[in-house]
Amino acid sequence: YSTFDVPEAGVYSSQNQYQKVYYHTLGKPQSSDRLIHMDTQHPLRYFASSVSKDGKWLFITASEGTSGSEILYRKSSDKKFKVLLPGFANDHEIIRAENDKLYVRTNLDAPNYRVIRIDLNNPSVIEEIIPENPKNMLEIVSKPGDYMMASYLEDAQSQVYQYDWNGKLIRKVELPAIGSAGGFSGKKGETEAFYSLTNFTTPSTVYRYDLATGESTLYKRPEVKFSPEDYTTEQVFYTSKDGTKVPMFIVYRNGLKLDGNNPCYLYAYGGFQVSLAPWFNPAAIMFMEQGGVYCVANLRGGLEYGEEWHRGGMLDKKQNVFDDFIAAAEYLIANKYTSSKKLAIAGGSNGGLLVGACEVQRPDLFGVCLPAVGVMDMLRYHKFTIGWGWVVEYGSSDDEEQFG
Repeated sequence: YSTFDVPEAGVYSSQNQYQKVYYHTLGKPQSSDRLIHMDTQHPLRYFASSVSKDGKWLFITASEGTSGSEILYRKSSDKKFKVLLPGFANDHEIIRAENDKLYVRTNLDAPNYRVIRIDLNNPSVIEEIIPENPKNMLEIVSKPGDYMMASYLEDAQSQVYQYDWNGKLIRKVELPAIGSAGGFSGKKGETEAFYSLTNFTTPSTVYRYDLATGESTLYKRPEVKFSPEDYTTEQVFYTSKDGTKVPMFIVYRNGLKLDGNNPCYLYAYGGFQVSLAPWFNPAAIMFMEQGGVYCVANLRGGLEYGEEWHRGGMLDKKQNVFDDFIAAAEYLIANKYTSSKKLAIAGGSNGGLLVGACEVQRPDLFGVCLPAVGVMDMLRYHKFTIGWGWVVEYGSSDDEEQFG
C-alpha cells in the first residue's frame, strides 16, 4: 500500500511529499510494516503497487500528476527496482502479470490506446497484442475466465470486444442496450462473467455473460418507479468556437415542447482524462418528471476520443474547454430546448472551475451557475495538499512561460 508520512500536528494544508510503498502482514501491527519503495530524489511522485500472480515479480506505477506514468519492476528476491517503461509522457496501466509476461494498456505510440505484452526476462521484447483503434478509445481491459474484454468508447458509448491473450478477436459483445458497460468480472478458468449496463434512463442492470457462446442473460434488474420508455435520449454533435464537433446527450420526457421555456440542467467536466459516458441519476429523473431537460456535454479535456481529445483541453488549450461548454449552451438555446434565463450549468472540482470560468466569460448566457468544490485559485492551488499533482493538467504560476 502507498502512504505519506503522518503530518505534523496542526498542519492540514501543506504539500503531500515523499510517498512510500509498504508491505503489511495481516495480523501484525502497522508499525512493523516493511518499506518496499521510496524515491528521495523526487518528492512529488506517487505510487501504485502490484504483484504478479505467482508472486515472482513486483511492480510500481509511478506518476507525477494525474496523467503520465512509468512502470518500475523487480523480482521479489531482488532489492532494487528498475525502470521498465520510462518517462511520464504516456500512460501505462498493468492488466495482467503471469508466466513472466506483463500485459499493459498504454497510449505509447497510440493516442487511442493499445495492449502490449512485455517479456520480463527480456524487456526489450515488446509485442502488440491489441492494436490501436484509429477511431475509438480503448477505455478498459478486464480479464474474466481465460479472455480479455476490451471496452471501447464510441462517441461516449460502450462497445465491447472479446479477445484471447494472444490478441485473437473472438467476437464483438452484443450488448442488450446502448449505454455504459462495466465490470466483466470473473476468475481465471471460469466460463462466465458478469457486467453492468446503464444509461440515462436505466439504472445499473447486471447481466451474466457466457464466455463460450457470447450470450448475455439478465441477472439482476433494480425495481424503479418510472417507465424508461417515457423518456427520449438524443445525442447531438454541435460546433465549438474553433470548428470542433463536440457530442452532447440531451434527455427529456416524451412530448416535451421545444419552445424555449423549459428549465435545463447542463453538466460537464472537461479535464483529467475523465470521460462522461451515460449513467443513471435519480435526481435527473425527478428533474425531467417536472418538465426539465437534462444535458451532458463531452468536452475536450476528457478521454472520449483518446489522448488527443484530452490534450486539446489542457494547459494552454484550456480555453477550448470553456468554449466547448459555452457552445453547448448556445446550441440548447438556439434549438429552443431552453432559454438563458432557464439554463443552469453545473460541474464539480475541475468542473467547478469550468462553471466559474464560463460564468465570468459569459454571464449573459446562464440563469443559474453551480460550481461545486471548484478549483478557483489557479495561482496557488499547487501549493497545498495534493494540488501539485494537477500541474500536468493546468500548468503552474511558478513556471514563467506557463504563467505568461
